[in-house]
Amino acid sequence: METVIRKQYCVDGEWRSSKTEKWLPVTDSSTGELLAEVPCCTQSELLEAIDAADRAFPAWSQMSISKRTQLLFRWRNILVEHLDELTLLCAKELGKTLGEAKGDVLKAIEPTEFACSIPFSSQGSASLQVTTSFDTATYRMPLGVVAGIVPFNFPAMIPWGWMVPLAIATGNTVVLKAASQTPLTSMRMMELFCEEGGFPKGVVNLVTCSRNESEILLTDPRVKAVTFVGTTEVGKHIYSVAAAHGKRVQAQCEAKNHALVLEDCDLESAANAIINSTYGCAGMRCMALPVIVVQERIADRFVALLKEKAMAMKVGCAYDPETKLGPVVSAKHRQSICDWIQKGVDEGAELVLDGRGVVVPGFENGYFVGPTILDHVKPGMTVGDREIFGPVTLIKRVKTFEEGLALMNANPFANGSVIFTQSGYYARQFELLTDGGMVGVNVGIPVPSAYFPFSGNKESFFGDQHVLGLDGVRFYTRAKTVTKHWYDEHSHKKAMDTWEGTVERV
Repeated sequence: METVIRKQYCVDGEWRSSKTEKWLPVTDSSTGELLAEVPCCTQSELLEAIDAADRAFPAWSQMSISKRTQLLFRWRNILVEHLDELTLLCAKELGKTLGEAKGDVLKAIEPTEFACSIPFSSQGSASLQVTTSFDTATYRMPLGVVAGIVPFNFPAMIPWGWMVPLAIATGNTVVLKAASQTPLTSMRMMELFCEEGGFPKGVVNLVTCSRNESEILLTDPRVKAVTFVGTTEVGKHIYSVAAAHGKRVQAQCEAKNHALVLEDCDLESAANAIINSTYGCAGMRCMALPVIVVQERIADRFVALLKEKAMAMKVGCAYDPETKLGPVVSAKHRQSICDWIQKGVDEGAELVLDGRGVVVPGFENGYFVGPTILDHVKPGMTVGDREIFGPVTLIKRVKTFEEGLALMNANPFANGSVIFTQSGYYARQFELLTDGGMVGVNVGIPVPSAYFPFSGNKESFFGDQHVLGLDGVRFYTRAKTVTKHWYDEHSHKKAMDTWEGTVERV
């Protein structure tokens, strides 16, 4: 019998063995094989991580911006050098195809490159002679210890792209709670960070645990901010508890993104973009397009074309270069998706393409769900309103642009929304009136680059500042405004106003 690899947690630049009695399995999604077990770290071990981050903060926050930036340049190059290794690890533990897994790692590198601009992007503002002899400047200051609570679906991009780069670039220290289902990519990046990055000990610390143990990240007074990605239910809890304890919160939550396909669109191109968006990452991403709202006059043609393209996709092992649709993350998640498909049928939707029961020869124990299409999804069907997080496309038919837009905006989630049209007028109206925080015009995955904020809306986001872009810089910093006045030989003779340095009136 093979010995199970039991992983450690990382605090203060050291990998430590957990005292836990509970271990969490990590499997190869393509084979079902057990890759490793990770600890459900105890609360005292989380406190160790917070302690280490707190000790590291004074020196790290006071290090010059230029030195921190040089370390980030080095870290970016390390990630590029290990791109292939990290890609394969991500594909194995999550089930993303090699192309998707490579994109996951590249989306960790991109924000790291943006973080290298921190000498510019974290600049404050200043004015001389705001009033006579008074000067004022605003600086962006680090917060302290910040926490990142990571989902399973982007093991590289979210912890090491959305969370770590801007947090440390601005002078904060970090406690990462890696996703217990897919922690191996993040753990390997942590190893590289410690071994090759040259960062001081304690700047980033990594644990794995359950929701129960991580609750301390929401209440410990040394943790100043929490970034979370996951379900809306948990996001609301994190937002309310952490905010009640005086912390800043970014809670990126569920989505049910809709695309509006108008009759004047380039149908072939639209179908290709939707296939890429809906079935990429096996639908396990918050920027997928699971719902397609299509005008009735082209609906039959569109559904037939979509089915044809979906059936042509090769379902297979994630790390087979020929695979176009890999497995989902676990047997439990596969069952959840299959249950949702059946619920859609029970609610009256037409099952155009059924991905249940897909078996990949040689990988019979993998967690596969084939592309699935449900047509004639009506308002009120839960399958059309709730996040499924799998390779399932739902078709809603409408007569007009106005009806389609109203249907889309009625959804409680507003992460992203997309329109496919050749009409500048309708594109502009959509841009203006959609509730979606990230909007695509003939773009299936309207994820902005790291230079702009990831801007979910409604039940898809709770907080004041989004991740990435200048929002991300502001989230991880606080304003410090300094007013200065220098005495001269006549100062003692001047009358002191109740409001020192107040705005002067003519």
